[in-house]
Formats: sequence, C-alpha cells, structure tokens
Amino acid sequence: MNTIVRKTVIPLRGPLLRGQRRPRVALIGRLRAGKSTIFEAASSPAVGHERLAGLGGSYQECVVEVGLDQISLVDLPSIGSLHHLSEHDRVVLMYLLWGDCWPPIARHEDQQPVAAFSAPDVLIHVVDATSLERDLELSLELSLLGRPMVIALNRLDEARDKGLFINVAMLSERLGVAVVPTIAHMGKGIMELFAAVLEAARARQCPKPQPPSAHIVSSLATLNSLLADPQVEIAFQVPRPLLLAQLAENDDYFLGELRTHFPALIAPVVAAREAAETGLPRPLSEELHADRHHRAALLFESVTSPRGPDTGTPWKRWLDELFLHPRWGLLGSLGVFAAVLFVVFEISTSIDAISSAPLGAWVQEWQPASLRGVLGRAIADGLVGLIGIVLPYMLPLVLLLVALEESGIMHRVAFVVDRGFHRIGLHGGVAVPFLIGLGCNVPAISAAAATSSGRERLVAAMLITFVPCSARSAIILALGGKYLGSVGVLAIFLLTLVVIAVLGRLLARRFADNAPGLIQEIPSYSLPHWDKLWRKTWERTSDIVTIVTPLLVLGSVVLALLNHFGADDIINTALTPITHWWLGLPVVLGVPILFGVLRKELSLLMIYQALGTQDIGPLLDGVQIFTFLVFLTFYVPCLSTFAVMLKVLGRREAWFSVALSVGGALLISGLVRILLELARAVG
Repeated sequence: MNTIVRKTVIPLRGPLLRGQRRPRVALIGRLRAGKSTIFEAASSPAVGHERLAGLGGSYQECVVEVGLDQISLVDLPSIGSLHHLSEHDRVVLMYLLWGDCWPPIARHEDQQPVAAFSAPDVLIHVVDATSLERDLELSLELSLLGRPMVIALNRLDEARDKGLFINVAMLSERLGVAVVPTIAHMGKGIMELFAAVLEAARARQCPKPQPPSAHIVSSLATLNSLLADPQVEIAFQVPRPLLLAQLAENDDYFLGELRTHFPALIAPVVAAREAAETGLPRPLSEELHADRHHRAALLFESVTSPRGPDTGTPWKRWLDELFLHPRWGLLGSLGVFAAVLFVVFEISTSIDAISSAPLGAWVQEWQPASLRGVLGRAIADGLVGLIGIVLPYMLPLVLLLVALEESGIMHRVAFVVDRGFHRIGLHGGVAVPFLIGLGCNVPAISAAAATSSGRERLVAAMLITFVPCSARSAIILALGGKYLGSVGVLAIFLLTLVVIAVLGRLLARRFADNAPGLIQEIPSYSLPHWDKLWRKTWERTSDIVTIVTPLLVLGSVVLALLNHFGADDIINTALTPITHWWLGLPVVLGVPILFGVLRKELSLLMIYQALGTQDIGPLLDGVQIFTFLVFLTFYVPCLSTFAVMLKVLGRREAWFSVALSVGGALLISGLVRILLELARAVG
C-alpha cells in the first residue's frame, strides 16, 4: 500500500505580499489558548519586543516567510472579552482598532503609543478547542471589528482525546472565516494556518455579521440611529456595530469619551438605553452578555458532537509524542543524533576497514623514486582518499538522513530544535546540514545552501566548517582517545559546541538583516521509496565528483612534489612562529598543519611521518596533544570544503570563512594552551 503524503502548496497569486505590501497579522486570544506557541513556531531569530501604551502590556513581532510571500506577525497580549473592558484589554482593543494612529477621541490620553504600530490587516483568533464554547463568545465579539480574520482551532488533539469532535467546515461556514485545525506545540497546521491568512489578506475576507438576537436589535434601533452621526464616526473611527455594542453595554471608556466630545448626545443616549431596557427580562448590559453567551452555546452545539475518544493510528500518535512533545520531544531528536553518530563511528568505520583501508595499504607499498612515479602515486593517493570519503562515510550518512527526511522524522527534529538554533541566529531547518557535517562538510554546505537562503545560508555554511567531520573526528578519537582519555575527547567536542554557539551569535550580528521566520512544516509519516532515496542521495553527493575529486588529486600532487624536492624544512622553519612559539608544538609539525588543509584524512599519517613514529606519547605531552587537536578541529576542514564555499557563498564570503577558520583556530588553540599550562603550573 502506498502512503499518501500531503504537502501544503501555497499558490502564487500576485502581486506578491512582500516588503511594503506584506500584511500585518495579529495573534489574539485568551490566556493560554496557544497564540504565543504559534508565534514561536513561526518566529525568526530576530524578534522585536515593544510595549503598548499605558497598562497594555508588551507584544513581540517578527517577519515570517510564507512561500514567496511575507507577513509581519504580531503576538499581542491576551484578551478575555470586550464585555466591560479592563484597562489592559482596552489598550489591546485600541491597538487592534487604530494601531498607533489614535483618533480624536483618544489623543488626550496621558499614555500615548511609544512605538510605531500599524493596525493589523488580519486577525488570527487562537481558539482552545477544549473550551470552544467560551472562546466562541470572543469570536463573536471580534467579528464586530470588521477586519479579515482566521480562526486557529488549537489543541484539537486534546479535544478529540476527550471525545469531542468539531465540524470544522460547518464552523467556518457559520462564522464566515477560514477555520484551521492546529496542534501548535507540535507544529501541526501552522503552514495551513498562514496559507489561510494570506488568502484572507488578499480577499479581504471579513467575518459574517453576527448581530444579537432580533428582540435586542429592535430595542437598539433608536440608539443605533443616534450613532449614525458622521461626526461621531469621524471622532471614534470604530465600526458602528462595535460602538453600538460597547455603548449598549455601558462601557466606561466609550461612554466617557462620548460624554467628553459629544456632551449633547449623552442625554439622548441614556434615554435610548433606558427605553431599550423596557420589556427586557434583565438590564440591557446583562441581556446583551446573556444573548452573546446563548448564541455561542448554540453555535457550539451545532458544530460539535460527543463521541468516544479518538485513538487514531496508535504508532503515529506514539511517534508524535516522542518527536514533537514540548517536554520530551528532545529525546527523539537525541535518538536521531545517536543514530547518526552510530553510522559515522561504527558502520562507516567498518566499511572503511574493508574498502579504502586495504586500498590505502596497497598503495603504500608503492615507493617510487622517479618524478613520474611520484606523480602516479600522488594521483593514486587522491583517488583512494576519494573512496575513503565517499564509500564509508558520505553514502551511508546521507542515505540515512534522506531516509529520515522522507519518513517525516527529520522535519519533526527540525521543529523541536528550532528554538535552540534561534539562539545562534538560525532556524531548525539547518539541523539536517549540521548532522550531515558530522560525516563530511562538503555535502553539508551544499545541503545548507539548498535549504536556506540569504543571511541564514551564509551563517549556516560558515558554522558548518566548525562541525568536526568524520576525518577530524577520527583523528580526535585516535590521538585523544589513546593519550587524553574519554575526558579529553569529550572536552574537545564540548568546546566545539561552545565555539559554534558563540560564533553563531557573532555571525548573526555581522550579517544581521532582520532574518524572517520560517515555518517548519510537519508532513505525514510515510515509508521511504528506494528510487527517491538514491536520487536524493546522489543529488547531495554529486559535488564530490565534480568538485572534490580534482582537488583531492591536486592536493596529493602538491604534497608529493614538496616531499620529493625536500621543501619540508623550509616550510617548517617559516611556520615556527605559529607551531613552536604560539602553539608550543615541535617545529616538524609545520607541514602537517599547513597541508592538513589539502586532505584532512592524511593529517594523522603526516604527523607520524614528521615525528618518525606512531607512538607520539614520548614526544608530545598532554597539553601539546590537546592543543594540536583543538587547532586541527577548528582549522579549515579541507580544500574541497573551500571549493564548495566558493560555489555556494562566492569569493568574498568564502575567503572570509577561511580567515575566520584560521584565525579562530589559532586564537582558541593558543588560549587553550596558555590555560592548560597555567593550570599545570598551579597544580
């Protein structure tokens, strides 16, 4: 049976909503309905925070990419009801109505807007499906604002677990707005929600009028006619149904402003209110509130039906709890990370032992003396190095990651780690390239270029060069594991995480351009198909043939010629200020340090050749070994990586990345050496 994977397609309907055209979208709802969770699921690493006027609280805002369009997403403070407005809710309503351009009735306020804030073009009312009846009252009130609106029906999974089924299509038809089911804390329905927002923005789709019951409408006819005065409409700039409802409910704010600006209307308005109460079973304000509650209850009953708890597909629900739960969803991500490490350090090592290792040993037996033979041996070394990268490390790792993507698991991992990546100025979508970087930085940078753009592509590609690839990890494990122990190896990898985090923050500032938010889509689970697996795997590793192969061969030829003509001593002497004075290493390690950039997988061999033995313990102490491994970890991964950087980022940023890598490696390893020697002296 083929599994159908549903993907959200946002059609292109011009003109594009970007730049000055992008709509301003406000998330509104009761406390703990989930609006802030929706904001976090779509927000960018660059979120602005501002305060509303007076006691209105604060809001946060960012730009979000939705396909080719953009929106300015605002997370406003919560609001409970428009009935008897509190000071807090009144300020939120003022911003919904007027933004920072307050009308004449509000210009005398002591607390004026302190930040530019355009009135929202579209409202997203976030509704808690588990308490739908209560939230529908606020939906009826918000419909009076006359603004395009979309309902985010959140926590639908919890409602169904309680046996409550909601007819989404009927609710949408009754309210006259799009209703989108969401499970915000798992990222589900977020893409569909913002697609509906764009549709509402383009169509100017406002809710259907939701007038009170007929007996209330007739009783308010006189009051309604009094508010038809054009001067009142200009002064208040409020939709008349909303102003009518607020004055009918005797709202202190609007009634007070009417008394201040139109004192002649107060007596007729009070008389109209008293006349409206004639024949009503309760005071007008209470009757309006009861009527709205009654209409919300009727709407709730018409669109819901009680059934047994929805079990759904148990294994899918279990996997979602594992990968998307806000508390322990990180465990699923750590499981994926552990699987990647297992492939890199167990399976890949085993494949390497039966593939490139025998070939390398066979080539090592060839010890030519002539120039032609040296060149032939160098070409053979380059091809063996290619096999050693592609066959054991790249293919299994990329194949695993593609399978995780096709199954829908990697999208869930990206969603969970999104907030963590925000701290270094990136989105969770770059988690996949970072994982690929554990195998090889070359396809990782290509993957980052394919999944991101602009500032994020630059920052992600530069940070990936600091991710220890399989070649660097193998050297760390070989030397560190033997001479430093597990604590030393762990310290190097932890230092790598710290450096990546710090550099991420610094690079995000250097390339700051108000990076927009991206929505992490959560697709359905599906079984990967072999044809797609192999095709995508080849797409992500094809650069190794077109770019890396000639560079590996060229690097081997250059290194072989230097050795053949005895240029080692000259290079070692020239690098003495770096190797011996700054890093405290033997002078003979200059060549391995310099030409490790050509082929990292041969760095360990060059170290053994330079020192004349494979047992380096008697020649290097713990501080020197740790310093050398730190330098090797942050030093330019290889010439192949630089070539891909040229292709992806361009010449200027590629050279900047090289300078950052070299400078960072020298600075960090030098400081590490100083600290370790001080600690040893004190100890």
